[in-house]
Amino acid sequence: MARSGCLRDTSQKAKWHTPVGVISITAQKFMNWTHSTGGGGAIDLVMHLRRCDFKSAVLWLDENFPNHSAQSSARNACGVHKDFSLPMRNDSALQRIRNYLTNERHIPPRLIDSLIRSGRLFADNKTNAVFPLLTPFGKEKAVVGAELRGTTCVKWHGMAAGSRKDLGCFYIKTCAAKKVVLCESAIDAISCCAIHPTFMAVSTSGANPNPAWLSPLVKKGYEIFCGFDSDVTGETCAKKMAHLYPTVKRLKPDKHDWNEVLCSTSLLF
Repeated sequence: MARSGCLRDTSQKAKWHTPVGVISITAQKFMNWTHSTGGGGAIDLVMHLRRCDFKSAVLWLDENFPNHSAQSSARNACGVHKDFSLPMRNDSALQRIRNYLTNERHIPPRLIDSLIRSGRLFADNKTNAVFPLLTPFGKEKAVVGAELRGTTCVKWHGMAAGSRKDLGCFYIKTCAAKKVVLCESAIDAISCCAIHPTFMAVSTSGANPNPAWLSPLVKKGYEIFCGFDSDVTGETCAKKMAHLYPTVKRLKPDKHDWNEVLCSTSLLF
């Protein structure tokens, strides 16, 4: 629950305040009192919290609790493997994702085209927008995962199977930058960079107060801002990050997230 950015109730230890409502947990069972629904087990809980499918929940558990023995049997049961495989590129769907990012997300075409040319954005066979995660340090950049964003009538987002968010991230910069903004998704990072072009924007692929690559980034002397969403999860994780890294400052979007800020700004013109 804490890893998902949920906030424990101060008076009732079994109760948590989450983005999907007030949840109570007793042993293996949980109950969402806001929506009068419940379930049992870690996988079911992750599916409920993150609104994802079974395989995505298992992958999330495996990434966040790699030494827990329960995950290995679950991976075998659902056919999920840890080895990362970058989705196959499908250039015939490229115009669809370009239209989606331009028309629906109001991202400037120059940023989209620059990412496409550099291989930092492409379309897969399911017409998803694929944002590869790269190792952020060293001269050789290895692809260790990918954020996926659905661009059809069914809107969804997730991670490519086997993605290692602990090893890499999606990031974008348009100039030499010493200021870094951490965002919750690739689309938010691109949107933030469009609003603040002198910053480098980095996606943590979900609200994560302590990604493994953050400590080396802090040590390199960057001025770092936490640009997580303006909601309970974003605020909770921002406070945790500030506690772990006192030099990290809060840069809160004026609306729910950076893409909403960008869209509202674009509509004014």
